[in-house]
Amino acid sequence: MAKKFPLHPKHPERICWGCDKYCPVDALECGNGSDRTQHPMELLGDDWLEFGDWNLDTGTEPPCSTDGKDKGPASK
Repeated sequence: MAKKFPLHPKHPERICWGCDKYCPVDALECGNGSDRTQHPMELLGDDWLEFGDWNLDTGTEPPCSTDGKDKGPASK
């Protein structure tokens, strides 16, 4: 089963978004090229969900804590 895709991750630049592994930038596992895949928020801005049909469930975004630490898959 695919992991939930974070809609607004705290630090998207630290993760490769090319597959369901969400590898850290310095430890890419899948061999999906030599560089990481950027999160759509990095490419299109904070309002990236407003444009196009992404087929994502926007009601189940992993919560972020108030102390600056994500609670989603990118929080490793």
